[in-house]
Amino acid sequence: MSLVEGASLALLIAGAAFFFAGTVGLLRFPDVYTRLHALAKADNLGLGLVVLGLLLRAPGWATGIKLVLIWLLALLASATVGFLIARRARRHGIAPWRAGDRE
Repeated sequence: MSLVEGASLALLIAGAAFFFAGTVGLLRFPDVYTRLHALAKADNLGLGLVVLGLLLRAPGWATGIKLVLIWLLALLASATVGFLIARRARRHGIAPWRAGDRE
């Protein structure tokens, strides 16, 4: 295995680990706001690492540029959707979780 293949594999595995962490956060956190935070942060970083891992294996510049554009679009979509979900939850009276609250 070459150095580039090893780095690519490490980045892909690290990206998958962040996706897993985001999923665990979605399932374990107590309210919509903390769940959104877990998904937005972990999944964006996970996707960035996966894209970097794939960039090392990309056959040409055109493929690399497409991968980066997909990542940027996903970042924009994640931020927009997270904001809209949080705003909708707030307008419907869903209060943020506090340490003394029960689920």
